[in-house]
Amino acid sequence: MKAFWHRQTLQARLLWLNVALLAIAALAMFAVIFLVLRTISAERTEREQMQQTANVITELRGVNRAALNGETGQRGYIITLDRRYLGPYFAGSEQIEPTLARLRRLVEPEATDRQRELLDEIGVLSRAKFSELRRSIDLVEQGKVLDARRLILSDEGQEAMERLRRAIAEMEAIEVRVLGQASAQTARAEARVLPLLGGLLVLLVIVLLTVIRLVARTAQAEAEAAQAKALGEARDRADLLARELNHRVKNLFAVILAIVQLSARDRPEAKDVTEAIARRIRALLTAHEVSQGELDRPVASLTDLVETSLAPYRSDELDASLEGPRVILPARAVTPLGLVLHELTTNAVKYGAWAHGGKIAITWREEDGMIVLEWIETGATIDTQPERRGFGSLLMTSAARQLGGSIERDFAEDGARITITFPSSENVA
Repeated sequence: MKAFWHRQTLQARLLWLNVALLAIAALAMFAVIFLVLRTISAERTEREQMQQTANVITELRGVNRAALNGETGQRGYIITLDRRYLGPYFAGSEQIEPTLARLRRLVEPEATDRQRELLDEIGVLSRAKFSELRRSIDLVEQGKVLDARRLILSDEGQEAMERLRRAIAEMEAIEVRVLGQASAQTARAEARVLPLLGGLLVLLVIVLLTVIRLVARTAQAEAEAAQAKALGEARDRADLLARELNHRVKNLFAVILAIVQLSARDRPEAKDVTEAIARRIRALLTAHEVSQGELDRPVASLTDLVETSLAPYRSDELDASLEGPRVILPARAVTPLGLVLHELTTNAVKYGAWAHGGKIAITWREEDGMIVLEWIETGATIDTQPERRGFGSLLMTSAARQLGGSIERDFAEDGARITITFPSSENVA
């Protein structure tokens, strides 16, 4: 009684330990899921920031390019007095306002105070620059070329351009710094996830081992608690089921055989095929009947199996000699060996010794734990050894493999010798 309560207490402790480990594993899994989601969010934020930074830098460089184009057109026109050189200026004038508008839309939603100041400064300086360019071009158009050149030499436009470049550079630096912060946050999130994943894997392995140990202990306890009466009842039920299965198998053979024969009634052209199928079904039924439905112990005599395979065709004209010691076959060897013997008998009737009035001699012996069965046909003329392996040959090879042995065929001018080797009942696994 004390041993029983000791086992119950131990099982209860193991159960609570398993529950605790499962709870810890579940918490760790939720933590991993949370960190994975945060990592995904950080990576999405980083990608969005990369796109944002790229767009902002593109627009900043568009502002700078528009100003440079305007200045290039102004200088060319003042030097040459040819209006064709004003092309870059007009292009820059058309680009500057749309570019400033796009830049403001990109930056303003999440802009810092400094970024707003830089946006205003870039807008003011850009417009001041193009205003200075417009005044100098107007002076040239009014014929005041010297006044236009004095305006250029006053450094008003150069100062505005330098301040514009500094504001653009600072804005780019801010965007690059924000992108770097997003990348650093993503790296930190990934660094937190990997160690936790490794810990969770180790924890899951521990839980799995604990569960396996608990299941093994439970199974052992249940096996020890089983009574002899329960085992006897189980054996009785197994015997009853085996007998019922044996009966149903025989009925199934009969039904299949009837279906095959009925299928050929209205189709004379299929008669040969259906007869071949019916013969193989009868061979299987014969092998099953010889085995008497047993499973794991030797129940069938090799002599009985050979005689039952030859019986449908054997007569005074078609004779066969049998010679060998008494051999009891294991049940698992009866069906494949019965199929091989049936195939050999059928071939002898159709093509071999019995088809030409010859004789069949079947001998067997035991050698080193193996049964060696020789099927010898004489009186049948065979010109050449068959090259193509038909279904019957494949069937015999497969059956020999099921026996755990081998089958060899030797053809001579006056007959054939087939040697079948397989383990004796004591050596069958």
